[in-house]
Parts: sequence; C-alpha cells; structure tokens
Amino acid sequence: MDGATPVDGPTPLEGAAMTRGKPFLGLAPYGLLFAAFGLFPLAYALVLSFLSYNPLRPDLVRWVGLDNYVRALASPSFWHALGTTAIFVLGTLPVTLVLAYGVAALLGRARRGEGFFRAAIFFPATLSMVVVSLVFKSLYAEEGLLNGWLAALGLPSVHWLLDVRLALPSIMAMDVWASVGYYAILMLAARKTLPEEQLEAARLEGIPALLVERKIVLPHLRPVLLFVVLLNTIRAFQIFIEPFVLTRGGPLESTLTLVYHLYDRAFYHFEMGYASAIAFLLLLLVGLILIAQRRLLGRGAAGAPAA
Repeated sequence: MDGATPVDGPTPLEGAAMTRGKPFLGLAPYGLLFAAFGLFPLAYALVLSFLSYNPLRPDLVRWVGLDNYVRALASPSFWHALGTTAIFVLGTLPVTLVLAYGVAALLGRARRGEGFFRAAIFFPATLSMVVVSLVFKSLYAEEGLLNGWLAALGLPSVHWLLDVRLALPSIMAMDVWASVGYYAILMLAARKTLPEEQLEAARLEGIPALLVERKIVLPHLRPVLLFVVLLNTIRAFQIFIEPFVLTRGGPLESTLTLVYHLYDRAFYHFEMGYASAIAFLLLLLVGLILIAQRRLLGRGAAGAPAA
C-alpha cells in the first residue's frame, strides 16, 4: 500500500463533461430525425435544381447548372402562378388580420360563455384543410347550399368555382374562414397578458375606448401581430390544398398558384429539377418578404426588435 486512495467513480472533470453532454444526448433523436427528414431532402432538392432529371428516365440525368432557374424566370406560366399567389396573399392577409383582431377584441369583452365561443371560433383550425375544402366544394356546388339560399331569395345561381372571376375569391373566402379563429386565439392570449391596471386607469380618466385600443392595447399586441403576419404570409404563399381539391388550378388557370404549378411540373410532367428550382425561387422570395416585414413591422415592438 502506497497510501493512495483508490478512485471508484469518475473524476470531477469527467463528471462535469458527462453532465454537459446529457442535453445533447437528449436532443440526438430529434437531431437525427431532422437531418433525415429535413436537411437531407432540402439538400437533395437543391442538387436536383441544377439537374435535368426525370424519375422515369434516370439514365438521362444531366447537369444543367442554372438553366432551370433561367427557364423559370423566363416562363409566362411561372409569372402567372406567382401573380395568382400574390393576389391570394394580398387579398387574404389584411382581411384575416383585421377579422382576427376584431374577434379577439369581442372575445376579450365576453363575460359569459367565453369558453364556448373560444372553442367555437378555434374549431376550424382543428380540421384538416382537405376536409374543409371538400365541405366548401359542396357549398359552392351548382346545387349547393349557397345557391339554395340565392334561389330562396329569387336570385339566379352562381358558378362559384367555374367562373374565372369568382373561383379565386371563393377560395380566398374559404381560407379566411378557416384561419381567422386560430389567429384570433393567439391575439386573445396576448390581450389576456395586458395588465388590467392600465385599462382601469384609462377608464377612470375617461379616455375613449378607441383611443385605449390604439394607444395601449395595440402596442402591447405588436409582437403577436408581427408573428401572425409572418406566419400567415408563409401559409398563404404555400397555398396548394385548396386549389388542388376545389379547382385543380382552373378554370383557365385562374387559381393556378405557384406551389400548384410546382406540383404540376414535378408529378405530371416529371420535371423534378425544374420543379426544385421553382421551389427554391419561392423560398428566396418568401425569405426576402419576411425580412422586409420583420424590419417594417418589428420596429419598436416590445420583445421584437428589428432585425
């Protein structure tokens, strides 16, 4: 025996290193799944965007560089689909935002049945968009409920999904109905965090309700409003299920959105490289728009400093 005390466990340094590594071990399953189903498909699609690739003829794959991007930017169909998507975004975003804000304000003032109304207004957000689209397809049908109401009023029936002037607005109306409740609940949750003392002090001072809303409530909600705008912008640019179920891009391509155009080129014409280039052009466009929105709307918002 030389007097040294045997060490039965790890040293303090080894124990500290093991403790620091435990969070990463906990994140490992998510990291692997994200890499397999997120990063790898993204990287693979990026490589495809530089190739001429038809999955039915893998022997003819060849490198084309930026040709797919040049072709997309020179395609009238691409710009038509982008224009339709822009109309959809500009038509639904402000309407959804205003309606959600108004619904949240009404729910915030409810004293009875608030739980029921919150559940009712949030219910459309729990439904699959495919289910919502099928329901509205029956409502918009020639013999559907909407035309039944018009007939009861002595008015002629309307071809909601067959008229080039009405098809896109009909889809936009359905999308607004389906999304207002979700955003209203987000805004309602933010309103609940507003200190009641501020509102009570404003009432005691006799400040008009509209001025209270503009000077106290609205600044408090700015971070949530920014989040809603960003989220709704992303969702609107990704519009696909609604035109796919209701109109298949028609009539006369009046509801041809950019994602539907991408889907058509990929799975009907099997131009995977070209479709991937369209996807990355959409990603770049949405990213630039989100950065612009973040700078414009996030300026001065509490908890949301400008980028």
